[in-house]
Amino acid sequence: MRLKHFKQKLEADKEKLESEMGSIGRRNPSVPGDWESVPSEIGMESDLADQADIVMSRESNTAILADLEARYDTVVSALKRIDKGVYGKCEVCRDKIEDARLEADPSATTCIKHL
Repeated sequence: MRLKHFKQKLEADKEKLESEMGSIGRRNPSVPGDWESVPSEIGMESDLADQADIVMSRESNTAILADLEARYDTVVSALKRIDKGVYGKCEVCRDKIEDARLEADPSATTCIKHL
């Protein structure tokens, strides 16, 4: 297995996801490791349609952020598996995860048989 190669891919994915999350959210100061949507200023617009657009935009950002955060968590988990020396082993059967599968998804936790 090309461990260094996969670690570099995961670190690049982590950096990209952090950037994407930072563009629509921020780290939650109340919950370490959590992200939240950037609050919008509601009520400053005189038009109800403008206020509704802001609410819809925030809801959309919250959904996008949740998806990005879930992907981020899988990348961080994969990096931890590298540090523990268990990266690339199927969580179901403990066999080696195929390189082609890891190339497609470096944070994969199962081999092709256990998708």
